[in-house]
Amino acid sequence: MTVTSTQVRPRDEKVASPAVHIAGVGKAFGNRAGRVVALDGISLTVQPGEFVCLVGASGCGKSTLLSLVAGLDKPTSGTIDTGGVAAALMFQEPGLMPWLTVSANVELPMRLHGVGRDERRARARELLETVHLLDFAGKRPHELSGGMRQRVALARVLASNSPVLLMDEPFGALDAMTRDVLHDEIERIWSERNLTVLFVTHNVREAARLGDRIVLLSSRPGRVVEEFAVDYSRPRRIDSPEVSQLAAKVTDRLREEVRRHGR
Repeated sequence: MTVTSTQVRPRDEKVASPAVHIAGVGKAFGNRAGRVVALDGISLTVQPGEFVCLVGASGCGKSTLLSLVAGLDKPTSGTIDTGGVAAALMFQEPGLMPWLTVSANVELPMRLHGVGRDERRARARELLETVHLLDFAGKRPHELSGGMRQRVALARVLASNSPVLLMDEPFGALDAMTRDVLHDEIERIWSERNLTVLFVTHNVREAARLGDRIVLLSSRPGRVVEEFAVDYSRPRRIDSPEVSQLAAKVTDRLREEVRRHGR
């Protein structure tokens, strides 16, 4: 596939250290009798400012890998290095506190870290403006649409001020139109804030729409079986010929992997 890349965001060539370095990581659950190996020898390097999408069949360990990178669990073997940075993790469900206002939900991580009231309120306003929800700062989560709740969850994750953002199928439960709008939003925020994103999705088109690179994991135990460079320019559309062509290629490879596992 030959496509001119005239709008690719420039990278900071001075930064040499990877944002995330995963080396030979394995993860097993249970004792010897009921031991389940979720990940086996995963190695992956994500450069600062890179947007990497993880795809694979259900149960291949994508979410487990994000939990390990986030520090919510420890690998059975191997190492994970984020350069001393605590990565921020965003889940598929917004997980907002229903009794708190939108603004208070965004303030919550800052409050837990001891940020003063005036500073966190000002920061929450800034973040809600970033996700175009400042007018809804005083609302409760039940008064918002699903897409709006995900915007609040995104603002709350950004409140951690981490340069590394882990996203576990954050748009999977949304309708196609809302998802398309949020693709534009996350791409804009990623670019403006020079974030590093590791993004898990079952939607291969979504991966081809958003990523700089697509990493395909095998069926359980999860291993990296192939990587696909996304070498066409931004901005993109999920229904563009380039996205469709790459998505078809990744899907064919994913089907091979699922069939192999089925045998």
